[in-house]
Amino acid sequence: MNNIGEKIKNVRKQKGLSQEDLAETATVNLRTIQRIENNESEPRGKTLHLICEALDLNAEDILDYGKKEDNSYLVFIHLSVLIGLIIPLANIIIPAILWLTKKDKIIGLSSIGSNLLNFQIIWTFISFLVLTIGAFFKIIHFEVGPFTGNSLIVTTYFVFYIPNIILPIIFATMIRNGKIKNYYPCIIGFIK
Repeated sequence: MNNIGEKIKNVRKQKGLSQEDLAETATVNLRTIQRIENNESEPRGKTLHLICEALDLNAEDILDYGKKEDNSYLVFIHLSVLIGLIIPLANIIIPAILWLTKKDKIIGLSSIGSNLLNFQIIWTFISFLVLTIGAFFKIIHFEVGPFTGNSLIVTTYFVFYIPNIILPIIFATMIRNGKIKNYYPCIIGFIK
């Protein structure tokens, strides 16, 4: 047996929960929690799901068979988004390659990578759509107040690109400081 019980116990204690609290929140028998934490049995299926949900964990973080912790890789995947400033669609392609090659080898990468990629896909689609509308306004010589077609395109570019420069740097810094979680909002989950 591996140390699933010990991991659950540590997370439970970090969250300030007693075994009784966890059993009640997870709707699992107290004796089951005690057996799991004493490594007398391993949680499976629904029990594991309920415990992870109660502790606000991903099951993959508990069941990390052969996975290692590598915060520097998590930082690197966040910063790889910035390549999209130079190469179109690289903000999706490069992180996707990094995610696919290591998602089964690094703890937390599967969910963090899919979260990052989902955000980048939506962000790229919306920014392309807005830039296309701006280009259309330039073609028809449409002016909105002080904005002409050119200034509208440039303004839109900066409004959409600045957050996609700042957010990856902030999130990479937070991960480097040990605060590992999904930071990007998950609007639509194209990638699981």
